[in-house]
Amino acid sequence: MHKGRLEAFSDGVLAIIITIMVLELHAPHEDATLSALRPLVPVLLSYILSFIYVGIYWTNHHHMLQASNHVTGGALWANLHLLFWLSLIPFSTGWIGQTHFAAIPMAIYGANLLLAAIAYSILVHALIRSHGRESTLAAAIGRDRKGNLSLLLYALGIALSCRWRWVALGIYSAVALIWLVPDTRIERVMEHRKDGSDPAPARQHERA
Repeated sequence: MHKGRLEAFSDGVLAIIITIMVLELHAPHEDATLSALRPLVPVLLSYILSFIYVGIYWTNHHHMLQASNHVTGGALWANLHLLFWLSLIPFSTGWIGQTHFAAIPMAIYGANLLLAAIAYSILVHALIRSHGRESTLAAAIGRDRKGNLSLLLYALGIALSCRWRWVALGIYSAVALIWLVPDTRIERVMEHRKDGSDPAPARQHERA
């Protein structure tokens, strides 16, 4: 099946997710001073963090589909599974913002991030399975060390959130910063294959 509808649908859902998150930012009423913005700081910080996460998923999803020629029924369901967990990000984001990063909401937020990351990994493997182990996508993903490290850090953040919520927030932020570094693996492998050169070196530059 052609990948166009999957990509268009996913882009639309991600755009709606960002729109829902920003609606949690309510402007102060009848108060035009800067001090009126102070209660909004936790909500704004949670929005910024989650906006970065949604942006990371959007860019990685785009690159992944650029390296894919088609999608299967399994990939469609795997993509819906990913979008399900991403669609819950506005809820968990709003909760940590409104409660000033309280312990239980922080654990739920971390679980949301963890389950979204697992769903993304399932989608990647579904696409690799349909394209083959010698495909551009498989060559670019490699062992996915950065992805596996992210899963471990999410789990650590969840475990620490009940006693050290600020440490957990730092861990979630650190994972976002790791992924903010542009990932050129897929572009590099596609360029190698376009030139007819050996894409094997790209395997040595997997996600750290």
